[in-house]
Amino acid sequence: MASPAVPIRYFATKKAKAKGKGQFQTRVNLNAALVEDIISLEEVDEEMKSVTEALKDNFNKTVNIRTSPGSLDHITVVTADGKLALNQIGQISMKSPQLILVNMASFPECTAAAIKAIRESGMNLNPEVEGTLIRVPIPKVTREHREMLVKLAKQNTNKAKDSLRKVRTNAMNKLKKSKDKVSEDTIRLIEKQISQMADDTAAELDRHLAAKTKELLG
Repeated sequence: MASPAVPIRYFATKKAKAKGKGQFQTRVNLNAALVEDIISLEEVDEEMKSVTEALKDNFNKTVNIRTSPGSLDHITVVTADGKLALNQIGQISMKSPQLILVNMASFPECTAAAIKAIRESGMNLNPEVEGTLIRVPIPKVTREHREMLVKLAKQNTNKAKDSLRKVRTNAMNKLKKSKDKVSEDTIRLIEKQISQMADDTAAELDRHLAAKTKELLG
């Protein structure tokens, strides 16, 4: 009686992605059922993708030539009740193309903390206060301002890479727990695949940074 076929999932390696005449496409052959018993590569992939999406979201909200009310929404303010987003404690509105207002009337005790958070947001903002009303002048689009935004984009990308390394490390640590149950060759193949996934994601982060840099510098 014939044995049922065991599904095999093929994960591409760096060589598989190389293009050109006369190049063989080598692949890491991993038994899908066996891999799933050890670690879910789909989950690892999703975690890595979420790092990329978070960076893209960060770029859209905080690294723009033109500052908008939405770019201040998620500035983190340290309060007596813990860390809160600015839009949770203040009413943010656009007074004019050159001025954003943050009304702190609902949480006046957090006004000083909000000013500190805005000033230290890395967005080159210098807020002014009138009672519980914070006035945030929008910087002129100078070359210096553009270069400052590029610097901020690089810092955010480095933070994203730190998050990516944590995802990779957590996946590798999970693998180590299975070393007594699975062959070293299988573990090595899965480690190689996770490393390749991390490398691909890091390259994508760099592509987004390059695109944002080009957008900012013109």
